[in-house]
Amino acid sequence: MTYLMGIDLGTSGTKTVLFDTAGTVVASATAEYPMFQEHNGWAEQDPEDWWNAAAQTAAAVIRQSHVDPKEIKGVGISGQMHGLVMLDREDRVLRRAILWCDQRTGEEVEDLNRLVGDETLRRITANPAMTGFTAAKLLWVRKHQPDIYAACAHVLLPKDYLRYRLTGAFATEVSDASGMQLLDVPHRCWSTELLDRLDIDPALLPRVYESPEITGEITPAAAAVTGLAAGTPVVGGAGDNAAAAVGTGVVEDGKAFTTIGSSGVVFAHTDHLLLDPQGRVHTFCCAVPGAWHVMGVTQGAGLSLKWFRDTFCAEEKVAAESLGVDVYALLDREAEQSPIGCNRLLYLPYLMGERTPHRDPDCRGVFFGLSAMHQRRDLLRAVMEGVTYSLRDCLEVLREMGAQPAEMLACGGGGSSPLWRQMLADVFATPVCTPVSKEGPALGAAILAGVGAGVYPSVQAGCRAAVRVNPPQEADPQNAARYEAIYPVYRSLYPALRDAFRALSRLDG
Repeated sequence: MTYLMGIDLGTSGTKTVLFDTAGTVVASATAEYPMFQEHNGWAEQDPEDWWNAAAQTAAAVIRQSHVDPKEIKGVGISGQMHGLVMLDREDRVLRRAILWCDQRTGEEVEDLNRLVGDETLRRITANPAMTGFTAAKLLWVRKHQPDIYAACAHVLLPKDYLRYRLTGAFATEVSDASGMQLLDVPHRCWSTELLDRLDIDPALLPRVYESPEITGEITPAAAAVTGLAAGTPVVGGAGDNAAAAVGTGVVEDGKAFTTIGSSGVVFAHTDHLLLDPQGRVHTFCCAVPGAWHVMGVTQGAGLSLKWFRDTFCAEEKVAAESLGVDVYALLDREAEQSPIGCNRLLYLPYLMGERTPHRDPDCRGVFFGLSAMHQRRDLLRAVMEGVTYSLRDCLEVLREMGAQPAEMLACGGGGSSPLWRQMLADVFATPVCTPVSKEGPALGAAILAGVGAGVYPSVQAGCRAAVRVNPPQEADPQNAARYEAIYPVYRSLYPALRDAFRALSRLDG
């Protein structure tokens, strides 16, 4: 038998899944870890937590499956994008990683625009300067923690730190590197022009590969803790959304997906480079060699619901544990008791600032229309609807750019909710499908591993072999009409609050 492993390094935890070549899950394991938020808008994690989670879950799936490790022909890694990992000359972590959702780098974005210029950034990186991207984080460390910057010998992305621990190789691949704002996205290589202008030593950066290329092999030391066989190839893999695209079969023009994980994404494949003149969405290299993708991102999608769960739903967490069910299934039932529109209550999901379409690190979450008649179920549904409207914002920008997806898939934790999928179908006014496999990023990483190991001749062929889709969930015309009446009110709130958000960010505390 032939097996493939996908390791998905998420924000809340790492999930490792073992698949056969038809995309069937053989074994799966997850390990969680904390996020550290010492200041408002900051978000950090300890890379050692990631490695421990990856090693533990890899060993667990091999143990559960009773598979001979030599039958695992390749390993692929997907991961949260944009994080900054810094190692010293002895390959030790210098500080906690600064994550994708961290918003501390407003001044550094201004520095990028001053040193490089918005037009040049868009020409080279296909994106405007962003607080969430890695380059601004690196400049922040150089400005605020110069001793750490001076000691740095290697800059890695989160999943690429796992690669280093697995293989000893300092490497990345084009999809994840696109989010660093140091890559020449049209030409799929590091930009010497940007590095020169920013005075960043190119030796700090890892070698760039295409996503299905082999970047290294499992070392004996990694084999001892993961259970994998030494010498097993590890491919480039992909950033979480690019990997999810492969895991859902979105690898050709006309295909798109929406994912509701910690962040929310609307993602469309394109064989040709597409750019948004206003910089509201991202254009990145995708995991298919020679192709790209465009995607809008809302920062606080599933994160909003998780925040609500952890803050207000202790009883449901206890009940779910006693019943042996997912707590989110109980929250769905509660939200269904509130009508569309949540009795005139709206939620803006800007807990961690926002990317699409506002590019505003200072905006924050809002419940609008709250009155004494509202109950918790109204707030709960308002969170889900607000995230859905934010994703609609993303889709509208892609439509303006000419990306008109003929089919939409839903994935991520939120995509497993029938209620949330129906909201997506109704608010998007389009059918929404789900992949049979719930393991989008991990499956995508495994397919890429299969291409690198010669199991599949191409990414598209790997998807045809391993990805299957359920029948679509159709939009309800009456529901769609009700949401369509609410959506303009939602759209009006950010412009009305923009100046207040900025003033709030300047207050002490």
